Amino acid sequence: TGSFAFKAGETSAGTTFSLPLALRNQLARLEIVDERSPAATYLLDDRWRRKPVGLFGGETGENAQPLLSPLYYVERALRPYAELRRAVRKDADSGVKQLLDDGLSMLVLADVGRLQRQDERRVDRWVRAGGVLLRFAGPRLANANDRLIPVKLRRGDRALGGALSWSKPQTLGEFPTKSPFFGLAPGKPGEVTVNRQVLAEPVPGLEARTWARLGDGTPLVSAQSRGRGLVVLFHVPANPGWSNLPVSGLFVEMLRRIVDLSVGVATTTVAAEQAPVARLAVLAPLRLLDGFGQLADPPSTRPSPDHPAGLYGSDARLRALNIVSAKFRMTPLSPAIPADLEQGGYISKEAVALKPWLLLAAFVLLLIDGVAVLALGGALRLARAGQATASIALVLAATMSPPAARAQEQPGAKPLSPEMQRALKATRETHLAYVRTGDRNVDAISEAGLRGLSDVLRERTALDPGSPMSVDIERDELTFFPFIYWPVIAVARAPSQAAVAKLNAYLKNGGTILFDTRDNQQSFGATVSDDLITPQTRALRRILGQLDIPPLEVVPAEHVLTKAFYLLQSFPGRWSGGQLWVEARTGARDGTDDASRLRDADGVSAIIIGSNDYASAWAVDATRRTMFPVVPGGPRQREFAYRTGVNMVMYALTGNYKADQVHIPALLERLGQ
Repeated sequence: TGSFAFKAGETSAGTTFSLPLALRNQLARLEIVDERSPAATYLLDDRWRRKPVGLFGGETGENAQPLLSPLYYVERALRPYAELRRAVRKDADSGVKQLLDDGLSMLVLADVGRLQRQDERRVDRWVRAGGVLLRFAGPRLANANDRLIPVKLRRGDRALGGALSWSKPQTLGEFPTKSPFFGLAPGKPGEVTVNRQVLAEPVPGLEARTWARLGDGTPLVSAQSRGRGLVVLFHVPANPGWSNLPVSGLFVEMLRRIVDLSVGVATTTVAAEQAPVARLAVLAPLRLLDGFGQLADPPSTRPSPDHPAGLYGSDARLRALNIVSAKFRMTPLSPAIPADLEQGGYISKEAVALKPWLLLAAFVLLLIDGVAVLALGGALRLARAGQATASIALVLAATMSPPAARAQEQPGAKPLSPEMQRALKATRETHLAYVRTGDRNVDAISEAGLRGLSDVLRERTALDPGSPMSVDIERDELTFFPFIYWPVIAVARAPSQAAVAKLNAYLKNGGTILFDTRDNQQSFGATVSDDLITPQTRALRRILGQLDIPPLEVVPAEHVLTKAFYLLQSFPGRWSGGQLWVEARTGARDGTDDASRLRDADGVSAIIIGSNDYASAWAVDATRRTMFPVVPGGPRQREFAYRTGVNMVMYALTGNYKADQVHIPALLERLGQ
């Protein structure tokens, strides 16, 4: 609350209102009580509110393990100073388009290696129109590059104790004088440390794009102007896996200064049939440089009959135009009010109730309509007066009957479509699925292989799977299946952008895909000559090159896949020499317990890559006889091939359950038996 009083002879007075930030953001207008005029009202627009910031992370399971979320610390750092909006994923829709359509000042991407192609184009246009894009590095960005970064990055990352390594953690250096962070204290020596970072290529102009650097001079924060907007990159993740910067007070101040740099872009869409392309409107500037290099107020529209006082823009972005301004001064009427003038006010009259008359008119029209129906049907000519009266009553009853009564006269429901029948079948039981390749022989082997594996699962585990189902990556829904087997053929093409979006959504929401090149290849992850790479491996790289996946590694000795159901040391199929690859645990290289090394989907790698032709080893015919020999052979290899399949399925269904330390005694007991 505040109080003020006009002194004698004064025409202005002032006071100060102390309001909480949350309450101030809800203010819409100031007005003088009992005074109804534009001059007694002052509208408040978005300049009085916090700026909207959109948040988009590379993972989808943040709610289950929030402290591992790449957005957890960003959200808490920005919440007191900005209006935060989270991307809402809906199947293949990442939610980025909806964020931009709602109007943003800044968009935050945390460990996003690749956006969908259409989202990348949308974000690029949004930045060039005035938006600020803030990105954080991580395993995914270290493994991929796109055009939405301010500097060229080296592939991979720089770790403590590895290649391109430090002998001890690095600390922050002084902020450059041209950096927005200039004036902030980096903290006490050794307070903020960095154990791993994504390195920038040392190219000309890198120094000018560096906002913050480490003690050895390598960039920690880099930025680049794009059109009227800005792209900013933190070379570490937004969680404390690589650095303790996100849990420091300095992190809050750095993000606050970046938000202050944002102007914002609101998107308003013209009628689709007239202009299907979105039109961008930039927020009004607050201060401009005049011809003498001095800051001055920007030119603004004055209230007039063409531009009456009020709110302009849209719900996403408002601009207030008020009659009262800072230069407004009240002055007494001069000369004095004549004595023959009378003061009066507006006189309102009581409203006339039209409801009864309108209801009566509707009833009369209903009667006329009923009579017209009877006349057209010939009932008036053939029926007696009493019968006609009864017919009118029946017509009125039929007209006024509830929809449920009329629905009984409708024909029976239509049979379910093939798509709906397939969806019902997929959800009534757990089914293993395989990708249709277009090669009839390969598809038949995949079906026979999953049929044999389903029999083994039914006999040895509590899982009772249904018959295997095939999926078309381009057309079918994937979310019904927890485990999909994808045999890679040499002529396989890269999936379309719609399929890429569907696959990314499936992988990030808990699905697991086993890619099998079936070529016994051992050099998938190595840098080798193209002459030594098989056609199937080339096809696999075409497919994976479009997906947003983190780095991969050969299954470590202590990985959950080695103990999900059976204790395994190798993963044979029809062949026994190929390696098995999963998502890399980024903390394993330097021995640190990096909380960001596991996916939020209960520690399950969404990608498993092998080359041992697993379906052929599992395949059985109608009499449950094996269809293909195993090489080098023997019942033991086929048994371990089945065990490999069981571990993969149980791993996809139960996650890191067997990684829990409480199960070690039971596993040791089984090993002794």
